[in-house]
Amino acid sequence: MKTAIVTGGAQGIGKGVTQALIAQGWRVAVLDRDADAIADLQAEIPLDTLLALRTDVSSERDVTKAFEKIAAWQGDDTPTLDLLVSNAGLADPVTGPIEALDLARWRAFQDSHVTGAFLMVRAAVPLLRAARGSIILMASTRALQSEPQTEAYAAAKGALCAFTHALAVSLGPAIRVNAILPGWIETRPFAKASAREAADHRAIDRDQHPAGRVGEPRDIAATVLFLASEGASFITGQQIVVDGGMTRRMIYAH
Repeated sequence: MKTAIVTGGAQGIGKGVTQALIAQGWRVAVLDRDADAIADLQAEIPLDTLLALRTDVSSERDVTKAFEKIAAWQGDDTPTLDLLVSNAGLADPVTGPIEALDLARWRAFQDSHVTGAFLMVRAAVPLLRAARGSIILMASTRALQSEPQTEAYAAAKGALCAFTHALAVSLGPAIRVNAILPGWIETRPFAKASAREAADHRAIDRDQHPAGRVGEPRDIAATVLFLASEGASFITGQQIVVDGGMTRRMIYAH
C-alpha cells in the first residue's frame, strides 16, 4: 500500500486530495493545525488508512513529532513515503496596504507556506528517496498574477515555485518534484463542519473561466493523482496551472 502525507489536509483543497487518495487505496497521514477540522475528518473517514495529526508545519518541533508518529503508525522496520503534498498555508491572500503590513503578519505567511514546505521536505526526503516517491508543492496562480494588497501571499507562493525547480534538480532522479498552481477553487463545502457553506456562483463567476465553471477540489485532486502516477514519471520541476483557463483570458475595461 502506498503512503502519502498531505499537509493542510483536513479542509479545503487538502481535504479533497485526502479523500481522493484514500479512495484510490492510499494510506494517508494528514497534518493540520485546526483541531476541529481534524476531528471532523476523522469522523467522516473512520478508517485505519487515515492518520490525522494536529500539527503546525511551521514548527520544527511539531514536524519532528509528526514524522515519529507516522513511522509508528506505519509499523514498518524501515518506513518509506511515496508522496508528500505540501498544501498547508494561510489562505486569505488580502493583507491590506503594503505600507501598513505588520512584519509579524508578513512572516506568518512565509512561515506557513515556505518554511512549512521546507521543514516537511527536509524530513520527508530520506523516506521518499527509499521509495523513489514524489513531492507536490501547492502554489497558486497568484504566483503569476495578482489582485491589489496580496503581496505576502504572492511572495510566498512565488517562493514555492522557485523551491520546486531547485528541489527537482537537487533530488532527481530519485524524487520528482512539481508544483500545482490552483486558480479559483471553491472550497466552502470542504470546510470544517462549523464553517461549511454551500457553493453559490453567479453567471459572471462561471463565464470568466473559459472552462465555463469555477474549480473544485476534485480538479486539484485529479492532478495530484496524475503527478504521483507512473504516467507522470517524465514530469519534474514543473508548474502545473489548474485554473479553468482563467489566467489565459485577456480582460479589457470597457
